[in-house]
Amino acid sequence: MYIQRAIEGSVQRISETFPVLLVTGPRQVGKTTLLTHLAKPDRTYVTLDDPDVRMLAKADPALFLQRFKPPLIIDEIQYAPEVLPYIKMNVDKSRANGDFWLTGSQMFHMMKNVSESLAGRVGIVNLFGLSQSEISNTPSEVFTTDKDRLLKRLDIAPKQGLQDVFVRIFTGTMPVMFGLNPPSPSDFYRSYINTYLQRDIKDLTQVADEMAFMNFMSVVAARTARPIQYEEIAREVGISSPTAKSWLSVLVSSGIIVLVQPYHNNILKRIVKMPLVHFMDTGLCAFLQKWGNAEVLESGASSGAFFESYVFSEIYKSYLNAGLQPTIYYYRDRDKREIDLLIEANGSLCPIEVKKTASPRAEAIRHFKALDPLDDPQRFSGIEGLKTKVGPGALVCLTEDLLPLDRRNWAVPAWLI
Repeated sequence: MYIQRAIEGSVQRISETFPVLLVTGPRQVGKTTLLTHLAKPDRTYVTLDDPDVRMLAKADPALFLQRFKPPLIIDEIQYAPEVLPYIKMNVDKSRANGDFWLTGSQMFHMMKNVSESLAGRVGIVNLFGLSQSEISNTPSEVFTTDKDRLLKRLDIAPKQGLQDVFVRIFTGTMPVMFGLNPPSPSDFYRSYINTYLQRDIKDLTQVADEMAFMNFMSVVAARTARPIQYEEIAREVGISSPTAKSWLSVLVSSGIIVLVQPYHNNILKRIVKMPLVHFMDTGLCAFLQKWGNAEVLESGASSGAFFESYVFSEIYKSYLNAGLQPTIYYYRDRDKREIDLLIEANGSLCPIEVKKTASPRAEAIRHFKALDPLDDPQRFSGIEGLKTKVGPGALVCLTEDLLPLDRRNWAVPAWLI
């Protein structure tokens, strides 16, 4: 059963614009399924997972491209980066857009090769797991805090209660979990991690100790929606701080986590310099933390952090699915005022707080006032070019309806993202 992906329009647009399309993202998010679904019958499919095909591509890439001619899908291109210079020569000669569609699960291994070999010739699409809109088969939109857009979305987005949301959080977003005969989350994620460790980590990085890396993933999972402290993680895992930083970059580049940087400018001086981590698939995060089911997870001490990472991932994917790179920060200052998310777009900064509550109160957004200096014209005398407008804010929570908190901030149900 194919689930229509919101990113399809971006894929088609990039294929019509660039000779090479590269779809990257974690394993099992549907990269190959997406491209084979969109491909016309004359496009050949070949996977470098096949050892014989991989050997040909690595040993004789020119012969490989004689054997498999464009229009072509090459799956798991990171296993034979030797092909990339020959793809460059091919597209420079033919100058035909959309000739090569590539997929890859390990951005950390292949992006250098892509940037060196195909600069200016490749359009890149980042694909993650299914979004809430894709699962419910509703139109996907870039998330904004604009109340008029949110009011219109009330008519099309299916409502969800507390248990519905946490079943979604516990299940995760991998397409296989929403097929006709889905495996149990524990069975799927156990197999997923084994594949990730044995193929992506062991084969393509300098990680020598798989068990230590597995422990490292679990330690990071316990810190989802929290600022990263490398020394603390290194001490708990039993590795050096530089190794912890290096391994974290592996998780980022392979799409397991996203790091959110703290916001600062010349008016608001940041006190926190540490990035904040979010697991993009909360089902994987729940497995690594050994939560047994959605009910136990919802009642546990980590439920608020899981809810925050879930909301972040939905907002983040809404931008990627529209072909946009999200500019998202978090805020924390010396007075311990915190704002979970800040979305910067079109010269505005929109604050978002995420709370696991069904009874939103204006008190929950009190720290939005930390941004007031950005709207103070006296602070920008002579430096108007640095001024940032503070846009409408949102409290994303488990309320049943879209409700105003004050004149420009609204309580937004999580199912409305």
